Amino acid sequence: MDGVRTAFGRAGPKGVFWRTRADDMAVKAVREVLRRNPQVPPERIGDVVFAATAQVGDQGLTLGRDVGLLAGLPASVPGLAVDRMCAGALTAVTIAAGELAFGAADVALAGGVEHMGHHPMGEEVDFNPRFVAERLVDTSAVTMGATAENLHDRFPQLTRDDADAFAVRSHERLAAAWKNGVMHDTVVPMTVFGDDGWRVADRDEFLREDTTLDGIADLATPFRVGGRVTAGNSAGLTDGATACLLASSTAVDELGLEPPMRLVAYAFAGVEPELMGLGPVPATKQVLEQAGLTIDDVGLFELNEPFAVQVLTWCDGMGVSPDDERLNPYGGAIACGHPLAATGVRLMAQLAHGFRERPDVHYGLTALCIGMGMGAAVLWESTAARA
Repeated sequence: MDGVRTAFGRAGPKGVFWRTRADDMAVKAVREVLRRNPQVPPERIGDVVFAATAQVGDQGLTLGRDVGLLAGLPASVPGLAVDRMCAGALTAVTIAAGELAFGAADVALAGGVEHMGHHPMGEEVDFNPRFVAERLVDTSAVTMGATAENLHDRFPQLTRDDADAFAVRSHERLAAAWKNGVMHDTVVPMTVFGDDGWRVADRDEFLREDTTLDGIADLATPFRVGGRVTAGNSAGLTDGATACLLASSTAVDELGLEPPMRLVAYAFAGVEPELMGLGPVPATKQVLEQAGLTIDDVGLFELNEPFAVQVLTWCDGMGVSPDDERLNPYGGAIACGHPLAATGVRLMAQLAHGFRERPDVHYGLTALCIGMGMGAAVLWESTAARA
């Protein structure tokens, strides 16, 4: 039905959300999506499914239930928490969609939050020593930047220059999206407290409108001496939250709702953990096969951009040019950031906007890679084109 996000802030003490609780960020997104859809009675919501990768501290407990209560939903509305790392929000959506499809609910909220400043990736994780001792995974699998360098090794034709060029386009496209109002349709401003007092968080902190190839050409390669992955062609560590409203076709008719898109099919796939960036390729192929479509039938792609090379491998595997206008037309995570479990709904919200701008497009795809060697892909149909 609708999806929103907070601005994405820089993780750490210098970030805009440093003194803001993760669950309060999620509450802000939930309240905004409900405010934008007053025709949906809160008591009709059958479940609140919320994702976080680090399910501890201010994003721990049963996050969906906690966020629902804090957002003012009736006590009769249940909730749950889910984790599939970077695909957390997309998994929350597919779980909620299953409830709608089975008739267990007819309206649901789904989303994700990640405060990477409060909870750095892997900080409170105790990896089983069998992973390494029994060689179940390569040791590089637990360092996402190292897995990106592995992709460059596996696909040497995808160079650092290619990755840098894609990164520059991401910044250019996101900057244009802010200027022409696209982001104002999907980003909810939030008043936050910081070292300098109260302020409004209403802008992605990682966006650099003046990014150029020359400007990022000499950046260090922190994951490998002489490597190809840099801060310039990767997404920064980020804090942010997203939320979306889902409804069954029955609820759409009863409440007089006007959804921009319909979920057609979804797929999750596994790959070698040390090559986790490959995950969206088999996931995309599986979801297209489910729907009986080809890649040429899809008119818009919203792919996450944890690393430019990850998107380039998807392009290489699916036969899509990295500068294709269908691919991330409003920029992506390299420019705005990637707060792990929250990102999936950002992709959906941008796709919904794309459908409204492009009534000629029938199908769109949201996809991303997932830590420890997985991929996710969700296929959507524009309701305008369907009509």
